[in-house]
Amino acid sequence: MSFPVAARAKVNLFLHVGDKRADGFHPLQSLAVFPEAGDTLTAEVADALSLDVNGPFSAALAGDGDNLVLRAARALAARGAKLTLTKNLPVASGIGGGSADAAACLRALNDLWRLGHDESALCAVAAELGSDIPVCVASQPRWMEGRGEVLSPVVSLPPLPMLLVNPGVAVPTRDVFSALQMRSGVEMRLPRGRFRDMADLLRFLDASRNDLEMPARLIQPVIGEVLTALSALPGALFSRMSGSGATCFALFPDDECCQRAAKLLGEGKRGWWIAPTRVPAYNIEQESPGRDIAPP
Repeated sequence: MSFPVAARAKVNLFLHVGDKRADGFHPLQSLAVFPEAGDTLTAEVADALSLDVNGPFSAALAGDGDNLVLRAARALAARGAKLTLTKNLPVASGIGGGSADAAACLRALNDLWRLGHDESALCAVAAELGSDIPVCVASQPRWMEGRGEVLSPVVSLPPLPMLLVNPGVAVPTRDVFSALQMRSGVEMRLPRGRFRDMADLLRFLDASRNDLEMPARLIQPVIGEVLTALSALPGALFSRMSGSGATCFALFPDDECCQRAAKLLGEGKRGWWIAPTRVPAYNIEQESPGRDIAPP
């Protein structure tokens, strides 16, 4: 028995940072969403635990014997499984690729091994592995606080046509936080948790920022070029960097407009990773538990 599980990218629509805590971590606030772009993890019955990585960004993980996916599998249970990861997302790019892969592994093996853990139990395991992994377990819109592991539901969100762009440069998260000077703090509140339409969301985002964007741009100025290019695209409604970078995103009024923008940008920036995608419409009353099967 085997099945593919989607490991969707995690995009921070905003990211505020507070003062460093006594434990060395910075408190965060963020609205995280999950577009359809992502990696795929397949789990199969096997006597021993193994991981094979393929896909366009597999080379970046070559020789990594302590991959986060394997750590997630070992943390869940001491059993065997053959894991295959198709790496479609850039590595260490600010869109939670590794965290999404680890969360997908937890969901897949929970089903494969018939452990019967609910989302809360999987999130508890995920929190021991990394601050970004719990939000990726459900891969649904969430309000993030604490180190990122304190999650609150978002009631509703409209569909978000989104263009993801990565210029192919590394931005170490540790270096970004070291260069951080201005912090917005973590006093923002999620208004009602309900966004009726794109305009409603954009009004909210206009009052926010990504505190890590400026230090990331100082380390890799090309991020500024990406943001300028995104904001200049026809139909672009909003653009920002996600996480600690270097991936940036732009929101568009509809899918067709997003596809046209991706084609236009790709004609002049052939060295950039350009991925038109969308965040599906979400309503908490329609959320269904269970594994997220990857599209064929």
